[in-house]
Amino acid sequence: METRPGIWNLPIAHTHHLSGTAGTLSFVGGAGDFDSAGRIRNSGDIDKQIKGAMSNVAEALANESCTLDDVVRLKVHYTGERGDWEMIAALAPFFNMEPMPAISTMPEPMQPFSGQTVQIQAIAQRGWRANSDVRAVPRLVPQQSQTLFGDRTVTAGLRAGEFIALASRTAEDADGTVQHPGDGVAQSHFIMERHAETLAALGASFQDCVKLEGYYFGNTREQWEPLSRARACHFHNRGPVATVVPCHNLHPRGAATKVEVMAMRELRNGYDKYIPREDHWPARVWDWTYSTPYRQGIRLRDTVWLGGQVPSQPHSNKGRSVMEGLLMPQTRFTMSYIEDLLRPFGRSPADLKLMVCYFTSTGTEAETLAFAKTLADCVGGALPPVTLVPKPMMHNPNTTVEIWGVAQG
Repeated sequence: METRPGIWNLPIAHTHHLSGTAGTLSFVGGAGDFDSAGRIRNSGDIDKQIKGAMSNVAEALANESCTLDDVVRLKVHYTGERGDWEMIAALAPFFNMEPMPAISTMPEPMQPFSGQTVQIQAIAQRGWRANSDVRAVPRLVPQQSQTLFGDRTVTAGLRAGEFIALASRTAEDADGTVQHPGDGVAQSHFIMERHAETLAALGASFQDCVKLEGYYFGNTREQWEPLSRARACHFHNRGPVATVVPCHNLHPRGAATKVEVMAMRELRNGYDKYIPREDHWPARVWDWTYSTPYRQGIRLRDTVWLGGQVPSQPHSNKGRSVMEGLLMPQTRFTMSYIEDLLRPFGRSPADLKLMVCYFTSTGTEAETLAFAKTLADCVGGALPPVTLVPKPMMHNPNTTVEIWGVAQG
């Protein structure tokens, strides 16, 4: 695509947006240390790439009249032998004001483009620090990592007016020890209980959640389902939309799963109130293999939130995939689900302001480029801000892709 000096781009041939806004929220997709031609500027150097990627996040946010001080939630996918606290500490200096945003970290075995070690996604809300309703809950840093932060306070959960973001967490306690090592079900309950405490301190509960994101070790339904049930039992109908994908590395050792949530709740006449949401679930769109409280698409406050879509058989809850193991056909099919979900809201893929894509890959840039081309063909126009996360394997060998997003409502 044509570029202008100083404006960074992804190294793909298709027209794409770097940022977008839905409702009061502004989004930046997977920003890396790219130059205007889409080249990685500091191949293999994670420290320099963090600096370059954050500069690019700031540049993209400026297009939405936002700055780094407006970031509420930061999500970083990184490749390298670093713990989560080291990564959070490396990102903290880019945020000079207190509280810092909720920062979620996810170690990955590979990145989408050659030489890349980090990609950073941001959700911002312009001017939230001047809002009369700003609340933050500190995250306890293990003693061995406290020197990384000096006198800074790390954020576990942040409420910026109506929008609430909780940082991802494992079952690590305040001492840095993983509770219930190797027991994913017990760890899931531990994590959800800590998130419930954080939400309560922010005047909210799980019923206010609009999005759950999670990660787990495993590539069979038997490995996934017990953890899924453990998370789901903390919600009542109607729950949020959800995306949970396999992981291949977590910190600290013994962690079996990781979860984060986002929520929305209003303050009216001094009282915290639930915000009603509209939801649609077209009959064609797949269902889970057991009864869950999760939804597939919800709308509130001019935003439409989508659950992670996979190439499961339509009109079915059997968990079987169509076009087994074929990434490009499955990607096209999955995007047809996203189109189905957006249609009842009067929206289409062109209204997406963030798209997060997990896909099976052997780690070559060529595979990423082919995947991005298929996405662009399905969107039918400029790609929205997009995060591309290659995985050695998704849920099983038959399922190769999962995609979720946020659209202008």
